[in-house]
Amino acid sequence: MASYGWDVTVLEKHHQAGGRARQLKIDGFTFDMGPSWYWMPDVFERFFNQFGKKVEDYYQLQRLQPSYRVYWPHEQMDIPADYDALKKLFEQIEPGSGAALDRFLKEAAYKYDTGINKLVYKPGKSLSEFADWNLVKGVFKLDVFTSVRKHISKYFKHPQLRQLLEFPVLFLGALPQDTPALYSLMNYADIKLGTWYPQGGMYSIVEAMYQLAEELGVKFYFNHNVTGIQVQDAHAKIVTAQNQNGSPVMFDADVVISGADYHFTETQLLPEVQRSYSKSYWDSRVMAPGCLLYYVGINKKINNLPHHSLFFDTDFEVHGREIYKTASWPRAPLFYVSATSVTDATVAPAGCENLFFLIPVASGLTGDTEALRDKYFEDILRRFENRTGVAIKDNIVVKQSYALSNFVQDYNAFKGNAYGLANTLMQTALLKPSLQSKKVQNLFYTGQLTVPGPGVPPSLISGEVVADEIQRLYNKKTIKAKNSKL
Repeated sequence: MASYGWDVTVLEKHHQAGGRARQLKIDGFTFDMGPSWYWMPDVFERFFNQFGKKVEDYYQLQRLQPSYRVYWPHEQMDIPADYDALKKLFEQIEPGSGAALDRFLKEAAYKYDTGINKLVYKPGKSLSEFADWNLVKGVFKLDVFTSVRKHISKYFKHPQLRQLLEFPVLFLGALPQDTPALYSLMNYADIKLGTWYPQGGMYSIVEAMYQLAEELGVKFYFNHNVTGIQVQDAHAKIVTAQNQNGSPVMFDADVVISGADYHFTETQLLPEVQRSYSKSYWDSRVMAPGCLLYYVGINKKINNLPHHSLFFDTDFEVHGREIYKTASWPRAPLFYVSATSVTDATVAPAGCENLFFLIPVASGLTGDTEALRDKYFEDILRRFENRTGVAIKDNIVVKQSYALSNFVQDYNAFKGNAYGLANTLMQTALLKPSLQSKKVQNLFYTGQLTVPGPGVPPSLISGEVVADEIQRLYNKKTIKAKNSKL
């Protein structure tokens, strides 16, 4: 918006930029508090290119090798970054699967190209946006009416290969059997585009965007908690907030964009008459998972530990049902570990490791207590030690947990969600909450609860989509952007 000439003011609840991608520093350890996977590097490059910049102007990327490790019940598997090595691995597990992977990824490449270039950069306001003849002709190649699970099973029979290829759609917040096969494009992102790490951590992206925004004249007000949006004649006129001293402050606006939780903005910042969606609408949404997170620092190094580890050593199906079907606390959860200090010596003191543990859980659960968090941590720590062969319990010098109640308190997250809405067929494109309010003409939304969906790259895309839509609407109304406030 600043590059289009708008006078942009950002009101941020916290003391630093980033939102869910904030940074935590404790006793020499530096943790990324939220996102930890750097996929789809082309999306980040596109973002900076639009301002005449490159990613490397702000941070350095390193492709991870292996991309990640998977711990199965009785063995472990490193997923090589090199494609030929990956094909050999597939072939060892299931003869013929190397050639099948070629065919599978050829389809996934088409979906990625079509999805990124023709689908996700749409505002999702009407079907006419998708009235592209080439897109219509290729609709069956996109597999929108088949599930990821069925699609993968056409190519691979071995359960490990199937789980390996189903795993990336978990980033989209839904079970493989409920996610359209269009999203096998995530396998292309995983295997062909690779898993990367920005030196300094994921917060390097936030710092880059913040620096770029300031270069473009954007004004930031940190420790400003937004308390309301005043509407007159179906237009947002004033945004109210509390500053760090607890004093009320007001900001005039010609256009308001909410990057906060959509449900919070609607239900807490607007009176009921100006809300686009009812309580029953929100209650019927299929939510992506919440998270149990643990930021852990240990005072020794662990040999042969990869940057990313997936612990698929318990029943994948049972845990999936507990997240999406029964909405219950898991009995034996799968979990994930990120060890950024393996790649980056700056995030932990010398001789130490920085560990980030994540357990996906259902959104909206009650009973998020310290005792419950400790119980789960003891379980996954024991499994981590058993599988790595390294005892670390007595070496923990930093430990902080973060879960559903923290997401609600810090981010006003609906049902404590961590990722937004699940990317099911009935919550895709124009079936998501609209990026423009239906009741307040100059109120817009961006982020994981609107188009195109959850994840860091989609949220970046969301910002571009809403900015372009505002520019289109306001140019049409012949309003001079350079005299307008955002």
